[in-house]
Amino acid sequence: MTTPATVISALQEIARSADVDGVRRFFRGGDPGTAVMGVPIGKVFPVAKRFAALGLEDVETLLDDRRYEVRMAAVAILDFKARQKRLADADRRALYELYLRRHDRINNWDLVDRAAPHVIGEFLVDGDRTVLDRLARSKDPHERRTALVSTYAFIKRGEVADTFRIAETLAEDEDLYVQKAIASWTREAGKRDEAALVGFLTRNRKRLPKPTITAASKHLPADVRQRLRA
Repeated sequence: MTTPATVISALQEIARSADVDGVRRFFRGGDPGTAVMGVPIGKVFPVAKRFAALGLEDVETLLDDRRYEVRMAAVAILDFKARQKRLADADRRALYELYLRRHDRINNWDLVDRAAPHVIGEFLVDGDRTVLDRLARSKDPHERRTALVSTYAFIKRGEVADTFRIAETLAEDEDLYVQKAIASWTREAGKRDEAALVGFLTRNRKRLPKPTITAASKHLPADVRQRLRA
């Protein structure tokens, strides 16, 4: 029977002390209690996929673990579950609720990025998206990042209004990884609606940090980029 200990044991088998420093550089969550095993993140995902049938109570146990790679395995399992094409509505809601309830353990930018689009965004495709506005006003920068990253589920469908609305709320955010999310996801939304991206950047030129404007606009015509930087 698969248990949280089974998943952890599989990670321990591939952990290498030589990889600890390389893995640690990805963790920017500011949690002094977090430990690093030494499993490159790309090697965590195949382990998570093997145990994607793990029950949600056990996934929550993994989220409670102090080790970064164990928590990454937990959110990857949530992601693999959410990607199932015939997932029952009740099961999709359970994933969504677990993610939000235990967001205190989803406390790094890449933990958010792994699961938010499918676990949160896909659940909200036909639902009330105002939860994203609440997350965008959170004191927790990881919740604020979730608010924006989740909108990728809508961008894929050509819906960009939520992305720009949330990004506008976060335009003056002081957290580096929230600003990186603004740049990445508004740039992605701009591939669907260039005029909306230009409008967003123009309206918020004085509010957004210059690196965010530069990164968000890098696929726009040169004359537009020059005007935005002026």
